[in-house]
Amino acid sequence: MQLLKMMAREGEVFTIDQVHEKTGIQKEVLRVILSRMEKGGLLERIKRGTYLIIPLASEKGRYTMHEFALASHLIRPYAIGYWSALHHYGLTEQIPVTVFIQTTARSKKTLIEILGITFRIIRLKEEKLFGLRKEWIDDAQVIITDKEKTIIDCLDKPQYAGGITLVAQALAAHQMSDTFDLNRMIRYAIDIGNSAVVRRLGYLSDTMGLDMGRTLPRPESHNYLLLDPTMPAVGRKNPAWRLVINTDVTDGAFA
Repeated sequence: MQLLKMMAREGEVFTIDQVHEKTGIQKEVLRVILSRMEKGGLLERIKRGTYLIIPLASEKGRYTMHEFALASHLIRPYAIGYWSALHHYGLTEQIPVTVFIQTTARSKKTLIEILGITFRIIRLKEEKLFGLRKEWIDDAQVIITDKEKTIIDCLDKPQYAGGITLVAQALAAHQMSDTFDLNRMIRYAIDIGNSAVVRRLGYLSDTMGLDMGRTLPRPESHNYLLLDPTMPAVGRKNPAWRLVINTDVTDGAFA
């Protein structure tokens, strides 16, 4: 218990390397000690060599620190994004059942469950990991995509945001706020390097009557892409943005 109290003074999460450095106890011995603590409900292993301290008043499997703070220990570099970031900013009332994490690193697991929380790790190319900010949540500093980048990421991968209609609702909510940065949104849409993002943003902009549609580059390819890749590939064609409109984003999106 003294070992646990010592590590708790450093924070809720610790690694076996940190314990070894502080105590000098051999790692093989520490693994046995920490394994017994885990079985006794004092710790939860969140990944190899990394542990979360469970407060004595909590039941193992029920207690957790804020899920974003917990996510920050799973992989580096990282950023909270997609649906999780949309909900954090109040851009959707739909609560995600998964915490979405962006990273440029390789991960053996893309789905991780800890204390009943599911984390999905999404690997990106390095050039797509931008538009990040730091926020304090429950005394922990976490990295999260900013509002404009969150929406652009969701247009890039709507499957991690509940579909394009939910993204349209988020864009409609954000463009009415004082913090909406139209120029940043346009820049991010181009910088992410996916023509589908520009097309989807252009179509949504036209639908909402925003000015982005006049500034965004028109598609050079004659191929048609899906407005919502999570929906069946059936719908009318929009020649301006070379999109198959396979879902109705105006159905409650801008109410």
